[in-house]
Amino acid sequence: MTGTHVGSTGGAGATPSSPTASGGAARQARWRAWLLEGLSEQTARNPGPHAKARAGQEGHRWWRVMCLTGVDYFSTLGYQPGIAALAAGLLSPLATMVLIALTLFGALPVYRRVARESPHGEGSIAMLERLLSWWSGKIFVLVLLGFAATDFIITITLSAADAAAHVVENPFAPPWLQGENLWITLVLVGLLGGVFLKGFRDAIGIAVVLVATYLTLNLVVLGVSAWEVFTEPVHIHDWIDALSAQHSSPLMMVGVALLVFPKLALGMSGFETGVAVMPQVRGAPTDTYENPAGRIHGTRRLLTTAALIMSCFLLLSSLATTILIPQSEFKNGGKANGRALAYLAHEHLGQVFGTVYDVSTITILWFAGASALAGLLNLVPRYLPRYGMAPEWTRAVRPLVLVYMTAAVLITLWFDANVDRQSGAYATGVLVLMLSAAFASTVAVHRRGRRRAALGFGAITAVFAYTLVANVIERPDGIKIAAIFIVAILVTSFVSRVHRAFELRVAEVVLDEHARRIVDGAARAGPLRLIANEPVEHTRREYRAKEHEQRGHTPIPKGGPVLFLEVFVRDSSDFSADVTVRGDEMHGVRRLRAQGPTVPNTIAAVLLALRDRTGEVPHAYFSWTEGNPVSHLIRFLVFGDGEVAPVTREVLRRAEQSPQRRPYVHVG
Repeated sequence: MTGTHVGSTGGAGATPSSPTASGGAARQARWRAWLLEGLSEQTARNPGPHAKARAGQEGHRWWRVMCLTGVDYFSTLGYQPGIAALAAGLLSPLATMVLIALTLFGALPVYRRVARESPHGEGSIAMLERLLSWWSGKIFVLVLLGFAATDFIITITLSAADAAAHVVENPFAPPWLQGENLWITLVLVGLLGGVFLKGFRDAIGIAVVLVATYLTLNLVVLGVSAWEVFTEPVHIHDWIDALSAQHSSPLMMVGVALLVFPKLALGMSGFETGVAVMPQVRGAPTDTYENPAGRIHGTRRLLTTAALIMSCFLLLSSLATTILIPQSEFKNGGKANGRALAYLAHEHLGQVFGTVYDVSTITILWFAGASALAGLLNLVPRYLPRYGMAPEWTRAVRPLVLVYMTAAVLITLWFDANVDRQSGAYATGVLVLMLSAAFASTVAVHRRGRRRAALGFGAITAVFAYTLVANVIERPDGIKIAAIFIVAILVTSFVSRVHRAFELRVAEVVLDEHARRIVDGAARAGPLRLIANEPVEHTRREYRAKEHEQRGHTPIPKGGPVLFLEVFVRDSSDFSADVTVRGDEMHGVRRLRAQGPTVPNTIAAVLLALRDRTGEVPHAYFSWTEGNPVSHLIRFLVFGDGEVAPVTREVLRRAEQSPQRRPYVHVG
């Protein structure tokens, strides 16, 4: 049986479209061009806070990049003290000290290791990707992307919700804004999406101003609060008396603090973005891509400085808010709910300063959402297109912005723009990424034979695992949201993979010297004729039997030379790869042997490369495979082989539009 191709032809008699239809088509074309503007394989070109520095850019000083990640990390001061007070009550400072210990002796060492192991902004997900092979590694990455999406999307919605709380509670806010937190949050989310649809630049300069202003105002608020506490020691006595009334002993207080500190995990939210912005850090003149030692050193300084600054602010803000604010004000509807430091700013520094503080807080919270959105725009396209698990439009910024903004709106409506209700989902995403980073760091140092370091990172991994489990049990909303994102990513990814399965999927085909000699020698006798063969070491008799079978079933010219083409599947979970074809002469036959992610796509790519080299269209000869065609299709999708002949022809049909230039596929 011989495979043939019948080209499709356009029908005659088409009528010209009307002017109205032409105008509609033009508008549609303009809309599509605008939506897909910047479509590129280099997804990190999108102009967001986490975009990579382009070739030729020197990057920025580490402290400036710290401000870029700080809009996410430091902005949590807007809501973290209130969440801590709700979770731990009067024990909030003690629980915060536990959190600080985990930050400095757990998260910080882990992410310093991540910066060394993954210095180009890929983060801990790339480290774990390298640990697992085949489909298990791909699926694991997709699951982690689901948790990362939870982290970043909730960052957007929670920050906007807290910004809305600061708007509503400001004494100068017009009365018609009271109780309209949901609509204010949705407007802020919409503005964020609008900025990214228009184009987002100069992020680092804006971040430096915002962070410097915000931390300075917080320092003023905390300084005044400290003066209030020291000048009126009765506040401290009242706090200690209330603690003693609630808890029988200091040991009991420590035990309760250890139990409740997982609810404060939001205070560690900036580490993953800290390593994501590594490409923005200016390296040393001697840095190379393989060893960017200067960039790694700058990033580790960035992480350490940010952790120390945040630890000091967390402890001071927890003490000030717990001692000076009545516990009832932290509850839902209270004046300090979601805005504890703003409450102190208004109470002790007046309404004008308090309003300035509110504006600064609203701005940095909104910009934290921009930082998170840019992180998503860089993180997801980094993996899915490489896996073949994303449509073409995901390489453009604007369609992804619309998808993420839709998700943010739905999450905001689900939680009714409530900061406290979203904190559990936020903490879940943060803790899963930190747990994965700790585990990846443990494996990395273990493979280098550093036993003591492996034990230390293993202990940190166990602590993060406990923190995550405790948080999920206490607030399961986070795992529910993450499950939705995970299912959505898995389903869309595999649908896209199936849809793109018949693409050529080979970037470049290279023939080694022996293969070139074999091909050039065979081409002198006319078009190349290749027999597709199982990629195992056959005997002379088996090769001769295969050739005799193909000559009997398919129209190979008598006496014409044939080559055997054998493809070894390297990793069928990979979507695309370069292919090197190696030639040899064994058992009296001439062989071309290649490695690729799938057999049909690799054969198609080799046939096209041979056509281009020889100038003549080659012929490939296959045997039908026995079995159920559905099971063969599944084998092709999962294992990269299956029924090779029809799939090879379909790949060729899609890759080469001209039937006259398309390699011939014969099946017998």
